[in-house]
Amino acid sequence: MLELRPNCECCDKDLPPESTEAVICTFECTFCSDCSENLLRHVCPNCSGNLVQRPIRPEAALVNNPPSTERVLKEGGC
Repeated sequence: MLELRPNCECCDKDLPPESTEAVICTFECTFCSDCSENLLRHVCPNCSGNLVQRPIRPEAALVNNPPSTERVLKEGGC
């Protein structure tokens, strides 16, 4: 099950579960689409994997499968 992390690891922008701006890599590193496109060129700085749009979990499924509340932020940003 995806963690659905709550923020961009680069700029700390909020990325709620319904956000269409969230992108992830295969390890679930999470970034906003702006950082992904303009800073990272769609490549995860942690694993070098590609970044793709994070799927949106249906609202009804969030009740039993809530998103993560733990914020992850790269020290020094991207």
